Formats: sequence, C-alpha cells, structure tokens
Amino acid sequence: MKKLLIVAQQWPEPATNAAGIRMMQLIRFFQSNHYEIHLACAVPRTEYSLHINDVIIHEIQLNDSSFDHYVTKLKPHTVLYDRFNIEEQYGWRLRENCPETIQLLDTEDLHFLRKAREKAFKQHAESTDFYHDDIALREIASMYRCDISLIISEYEVELLQEHFKIPSDLLFYLPFLIEEKLLPNKSFHERIDFIALGNLKHPPNKDSVIFLKNEIWPLIRKQLPSVNVHIYGAYADQQITQLHSEQTGFLIKGYVEDLETVVCDTRIMLAPLRYGAGLKGKLITAMQCGTPAVMTSVAAEGMYGDHPIPGFITDDIREFVQSTISLYNDASLWKEKSRETSSILKQRFNKSEFTSALQHKLDKLEHNITDDRLNNFIGAMLQHHSLKSTKYMSKWIEEKNKDKKNHAD
Repeated sequence: MKKLLIVAQQWPEPATNAAGIRMMQLIRFFQSNHYEIHLACAVPRTEYSLHINDVIIHEIQLNDSSFDHYVTKLKPHTVLYDRFNIEEQYGWRLRENCPETIQLLDTEDLHFLRKAREKAFKQHAESTDFYHDDIALREIASMYRCDISLIISEYEVELLQEHFKIPSDLLFYLPFLIEEKLLPNKSFHERIDFIALGNLKHPPNKDSVIFLKNEIWPLIRKQLPSVNVHIYGAYADQQITQLHSEQTGFLIKGYVEDLETVVCDTRIMLAPLRYGAGLKGKLITAMQCGTPAVMTSVAAEGMYGDHPIPGFITDDIREFVQSTISLYNDASLWKEKSRETSSILKQRFNKSEFTSALQHKLDKLEHNITDDRLNNFIGAMLQHHSLKSTKYMSKWIEEKNKDKKNHAD
C-alpha cells in the first residue's frame, strides 16, 4: 500500500475554517485510492482539531533531525505540504532522506496574494505593487521545488501562469470537492435574518465583520429595523465580541457546531470581504443550502465562472445595501437567485470530475517523474541554492536548542 505523508501547519479544523475542509477532502481522496495516510504536525492540537479515522498521527518538531529518522523509516510514496512555509521547513529533509518521494504542495490560497491585497488595502495602493515581495518570492520558489502545486482558484492559476510565467505542468487546478447531498431546502418564507461567517482569527474575516458593523449594517438596519444579522465563527477576540448589540440586531454568535442548519435557516448570506484570496468556503456552504449571498468581488473571485450569480456582487457600499434589501424583501428575486446554486455546484465543483483528473495527473507524474524533474531546471536550481540557507539555519537552530537543553540540565 502506498503511503501519503501530510506535513501540516496545523491539525485539520474543518468545523472552523475552509483550510480544514479542504484538507479533509484531500484525505478522503487519497483514502479512496487506497493510500495509507500519515499526518504530521508540530503544533499542539486545539479544541477544534478533528480526530480522523484511519489516519496515523505523528507529532513532530521544528528544526530537529528526529524528522529525518522518522521519514527515513516511513518511506512515504507521496508527501503533501499544506502551505509553502511547511515545504520550506521540511522539504529539504524529505529530499535528502527520501529523494524518490513525490512532492505535492497545497497552497490553500495564494498567501502572497492575500498579503499583497491586505497591504494595498491598508496603504490605499494597488495590490500589484506588492506582488514581488518576500512572501511571493518564497511561495513561488516552493512551487518550483515541488512536483505539483494544487491551486484552489481559477483566478490564481491564471495569475501564476500569465504574470509569473509558471509552467502549467507544475500547477493543478483543484477547487473544493463537493458531493451531492440533500440539505433542508427551506422556502423564502421559512427563512429569516442575515448571516455572516468565517474563522474570526483570519484577518480578512475579522476585517469584514468590523466593516459590516460600522459601515454596512447601520444602513441595512435603518430600512429593516426588525431584522438581525448573526455572526458565526470560532476564535472571536474581544474586539469582535464587543461588537455584539441586541439593540441594533448585530449578534456575535461565535462557534457553531451545526453550521449547515443555521445557514439553511437564514434568508441571505453577507460576505463583505475587502481583501483575501482563494475560494470562500462560506459561499460553498451558502450554495449547498440554497442561500443567496451578497458579496464583494474579492469574496466572489473564482467561484461562479460564467454562471448566473446566486446573489449580487458589488464593492460599492450603497449598492451592497440596496441589493441586500431588495433580495431580502422580494420573494421572486430570492427564488431566482436561490435556484442558481445547484447548477453551479454540479458544474464547477463536481467531486468525481476533479478527483478523476487528479488521479490521472498523479499517475502520469509517477511514471514520468525523472524526466519531469530534469525538465524543471529552475526547481533544481532553487533546491540547490535557496534551500541551503534554510537547511543550515535549521541545523544551527537545532544545535542552539541542544546547547540550551544541556545548560538547563
């Protein structure tokens, strides 16, 4: 049986963030193809960390040669890094000890793109001004060092190919993998209120809640004085919890275990993200529940392709508010937008279609890996040069930690 080693930045939390949902989908894919799954992580578990059946768990350490002994004994057929910085930390160790192992990178979203947009938003600049900063250089170098990078958004595939000229053979478009399942399809009149969701430790989500509270919600509430908005998400800090207001109908609910139920009970989802990257898991959940959304262009990016929008997309506050109110009050408009969700899920996020293509890509890679690596000269060059500094810095930290421990003893 082939062994897959997932080296993760954190233990999967599918109940709190889209990255956790994505990881669970990848685990299920490899399990269905009869891989033995090993998951290794260096950080402590949280109360939301999922205990996964049939996955062998390993607690590892940063900057420690014990990882070398671990992978040498394990001999994984394939390794999956869940972020570029994890590949930086452990990739050179895998390549030294298991050079034949297939190396996959799941970017989750493009970190450099999210950071560039955050900087641009805060400095009133263009995001392209920050595309070539340190994070971009590191993340793209990591893609070149890996055999395949899994990219969740069509927009991000296009950006990498057209702006950064990354060869298409190194990239594989893999969005969320959605299985058809029956969820409560409640009618317009059975639903009430608005909902906004997201892991509230994630800066784009946190900013969107503050933006919603201060600039959007007062205008909505003025026209719909009896309606509430329910804010769901784990890791709400004091800055978020103090926004809770029964008087104005702005309700901070925090973590919810049964997310689909509350989304299916709600008439409209609000997603006023001002920066970010990747696909938004909240909008997938909304479509699964037949819940239309009013969202910004950043939130909607890569979601709908050429399909009719199951809601409204606008970056203008006044238009956002007016679209929200029209959709909330007009039953026929709401039904029209709600109907669009099913076809989008089937045609753009069909699990069987994408998993079949991914398996074909991995089979092809396995049979041609030597030639593929010879043809990836930039990747070989980056392994030779840039990882030397990472490698020796890691070894220096390890020796320093040993000295501290010896002095403590």
